[in-house]
Amino acid sequence: MEVSILFEYGWVLLVLIGLEGILAADNALVMAVMVKHLPDEKRKKALFYGLAGAFLLRFGALFLISFLVNVWQVQAIGAIYLLYISINHIVKKFLLKKGEHKQKAKKESGFWGTVLKVELADLAFAVDSILAAVALAVTLPATNLPVIGGLDGGQFLVVLAGGIIGIVIMRFAATYFVKLLKKKPNLETAAFVIVGWVGVKLALYTLAHPDMNIVSKHFIESPTWKIIFWIVLAAIAVCGWFFSKEGEGLEEKSDQSFRNVENQ
Repeated sequence: MEVSILFEYGWVLLVLIGLEGILAADNALVMAVMVKHLPDEKRKKALFYGLAGAFLLRFGALFLISFLVNVWQVQAIGAIYLLYISINHIVKKFLLKKGEHKQKAKKESGFWGTVLKVELADLAFAVDSILAAVALAVTLPATNLPVIGGLDGGQFLVVLAGGIIGIVIMRFAATYFVKLLKKKPNLETAAFVIVGWVGVKLALYTLAHPDMNIVSKHFIESPTWKIIFWIVLAAIAVCGWFFSKEGEGLEEKSDQSFRNVENQ
């Protein structure tokens, strides 16, 4: 494999690690908040089931998406979904009035009801994570590795590595990311903007599909587009870091709940 291809694959993997880290911190925090009302022993079990579910669902999403990735309709749905979750996050965070999206107090679920909610949250995070990873990977240069599903072997391994690293981060390193998000809260928004930008990339990739042929495939595979994509992505990350004020991150209650994950 050429050095330039190895560099491109390595760079995408580094981006995936950062993106997975922030999304994994969100996932772990959501799980912690969901199970905080349970007794200690049941909380531990619910978190164990949640982490196991996250692992299995990510692999399931990866294999399903890898087999469907070359169907342009699936690519289009994936692009729309990535753009939706990005825009939805920004609208909720910046445009809705405070309290418009606050939930009313309600009766807490029992153990299995809580486990079900955790698994549904895991499913949403798994689809988000794998779709974003696949959208980044599909435009990487082909390798001489065997095709797995609809993905080149090299592309599949990059997405697989990103998914595994995301699970490891969620279990062992998410505490750092939660603290980082508390210190630099706009990093979370930057991550969702990056997801939206990846959605734009997947949308262009879809429009360049032979059955669509609206955008030139030559342009999508050109160094010019790759340079534009990575410069914009890097600019989003840098802006998220430098324009993030300290002190208005995650709520103390949520931070305390997250420690339950750390201590398992």
